[in-house]
This record gives sequence, C-alpha cells and structure tokens, in this order.
Amino acid sequence: MAMTRSAGLFERAKAVMPGGCSRNTILRKPYPIYAERGEGSYVYDVEGVRRIDFGNNVASLIHGHAHPAIVAAVGEQLRNGTAFTVGTETEIEYAELITSRNPSFERVRFVNSGTEAVMASLKAARAFTGRPKIAKVEGAYHGLYDYAETSQTAKPGNWGQPDRPSSVAVARGTPQNVLDDVVVIPFNDVERALAILDANRDQLACVLIDLLPHRIGVIPASQAFVRALRRWTEKNGALLIFDEVITFRSTFEGAQQWYDAQPDITALGKMIGGGFPVGGIAGRAHVMEVMNPLNGPAPFPLYGTFSANPVTMTAGRTAMKLYDRQAVERLNSLGDRARTLIGEAIKVADVPACVTGRGSMFRIHLSADAPEGYRQAYLSPEKAALLSRFVGHLFDGGLLIVETATGFLSTAMSEQEIDDMASVVLKALRKIKPYL
Repeated sequence: MAMTRSAGLFERAKAVMPGGCSRNTILRKPYPIYAERGEGSYVYDVEGVRRIDFGNNVASLIHGHAHPAIVAAVGEQLRNGTAFTVGTETEIEYAELITSRNPSFERVRFVNSGTEAVMASLKAARAFTGRPKIAKVEGAYHGLYDYAETSQTAKPGNWGQPDRPSSVAVARGTPQNVLDDVVVIPFNDVERALAILDANRDQLACVLIDLLPHRIGVIPASQAFVRALRRWTEKNGALLIFDEVITFRSTFEGAQQWYDAQPDITALGKMIGGGFPVGGIAGRAHVMEVMNPLNGPAPFPLYGTFSANPVTMTAGRTAMKLYDRQAVERLNSLGDRARTLIGEAIKVADVPACVTGRGSMFRIHLSADAPEGYRQAYLSPEKAALLSRFVGHLFDGGLLIVETATGFLSTAMSEQEIDDMASVVLKALRKIKPYL
C-alpha cells in the first residue's frame, strides 16, 4: 500500500522537530493531516479532502480562511514593509479602534500572542500592586507562562482538596517558588474561592479568570462568581484580570459585557490579529501607566521586536472592522442554532451526552450532565480515549474540530455548514453509542 502524502510529510517532520511538529495540537493518530489551502469555512488538505473548519486555528480566524478584504489589505502592507525599528500610524489607528469597542479599554499595548498578553497582564498587576502572588482558576488554560499554566493539567492524584486546590506544575522542572506564588481557586464556587483568597489577601496582586473557559467545559462563569471576585479585589487592593483571548468574540465589547462587573485589565489575542500572531493588553489608564516609560523607567518595561508590526495591525484592524455589531449578532445566532441542533442530535441518537457553550462557541460532552467545574470536566484515560474516537469520527465525516470536541464558528459559515455539522455529529454519536 502506497504511503499517503500526509504520512510522508510526518516522517520528514519527525526527523527535524521533536514529535514532528511545533505545536502538539496538530497531532492525531496515525499521523497529522496537512493543509494545502483554506477558503472561507473550508480547509483542503494535501490529499485533496475538503472539511468544514470548526477549529478555525483554535478560535483565531473569526472570518474563516483567506477573507478577501484581509488578503487585499495585508498584500498592500507587504509591499510597504513588514516591520520597522520605528513606529507606524497603523499601530495608532488599530489602538484607537480597539479602545473604542469597550469602555474598560482606556489604554492598550500590543504583543505577539495570547500567552504574552496574559504574561504581561500578570506582570503589570505585580508592578502596580507591589505584590508577588496571582490567583487563577483550577484547570483554566491561560497559555505557556509558568505562573499562568499552573494547575491546568491537575489530576485526581495531585489536585488536593476542594477547599484548598494544589498548585500543580505542567512542565517538569517548574520551580517550587513559582508554584508557591500561584493561588488556585475552584470555578464558580464563591464560598470556597473567597476563603482561599482571604488567606492570601496581603500577597495577591491579581485574580485571573476566563469567563467561558475552554478546558473547564465551555461553561460560563456565574454572575455571582464574577461579582464576588470584583468586590474582593476592590476591597483588598488587588486587580481583576479577564482572559478574553478566545472570548472577545462573544459580543462587540467581549464576554465581559455579559456581566455587571468589569476588569482592570483584559488580555486579548487570537481573532484580533486577523489570522496573524497577536496579543493585546487593554485596561484602565491608571493601571496601564506601569508600562509608560515617558516619565522615567517604567515599573514594568515591555518590549517586543515584532509587537505591533504593521502586517498584524493591518490584518487585525481589517478583521475587527468587519466584525461589527451586526456580524456579532449573526454569528451568535448561528451559535444558538449549532447548540440546538447538536442537542437534537443527542436526543435522536439517545446517548448520554450534552452540549455547552455560548455565543459562537460550543463543546460536546460525552456525559448526560454538563460539568460544574474542572474536576467534573476532567476525563479519565478511558473517557479521553472515547472522546478521541468520537472526534475521529467527526474528522472522518468531514469536520475539523478541536480535540476536546469544541467548535468555534466563523462569519464565513452559513446555516448550511451548521446543518451539515449536526448531521455528522448524529452519525458520530450513533457510532460510539455502544461504548457509552
């Protein structure tokens, strides 16, 4: 049997990269697929197979692939240069656009990834408060920074008691002092969270939360939880940071507009780059002042060779102009349709499964009840293997979706792609029914 082109590419990749890739999320058994091109809501692989893309590069492609307006704008900028050691007006124009979308975005700085945006937000909080510790939600993903990644992969054997979750390292060799400076709180559990925060009140610089956390099950933070954290941070001199790297797509102003409590700093990324690497730190002017070097050395110096490069700024500004209130409303309506049709497929297949999400995001769970927090969302090796089989059936049926069975919609989609997705989900549920 002849080797497929994808299999051949993987063999080449393994010879030059650890694991054959630069990001583990592309891996699948027996080998990854390799994209040849993307067009709108579809990806065509090197074997010539077309799939509907519900991964959208993990939520970063809000308008799908190769949107003509973004392609044209970037092409024009490429002819004028890609990066400079001086400033560009494009950065200023994009900063004006971003800050106009949300009243809590009084100032903004650009970086090159969501990980950088979270890292800079935490460092800004330390510089502003003079305190060393951060608090974050158990299981929440916030990128690769040592402090932010703590306890994102905690397991039953090391995650500790619910009243006092352990700070668990992701990477081998993480210094113990890093873990000691991360306070872990349970998601949507106001009483336990406040008790843990109270025990560290004099040392906490900030509380970091994702309002619709992917790894916790794409379930929304409750109003009571967000409100309690806002009150606690204000009372105790700490900052409240929202990670909206993924969720900024949720409304014109971001997911924070679902709540009556607003943050001091918001970390942005993914879709605001228009398909290019990007991160952003937006926040209250007096807090963001810690990055200002005009009146002497900044308490938090922030640099980056490719930060605010004009290609990313051009692509991002074009994408966000297209993502106006009407576009947000239409996409969220498609999200409602997707979750409804998935729910109907679950009923027809008669399997113990459910769907969660809000706005233009969804996640399928192979359990009858939605998780309430990370410990309920955690999958045993057996359940993880079954979910992988389910996602494999979706893949074989013509869908690209995140390995957790999470989908992110793009404006390139129509009701037809949503209906086609639901049909594939039904077939996949029927295939795994004997194992549930």
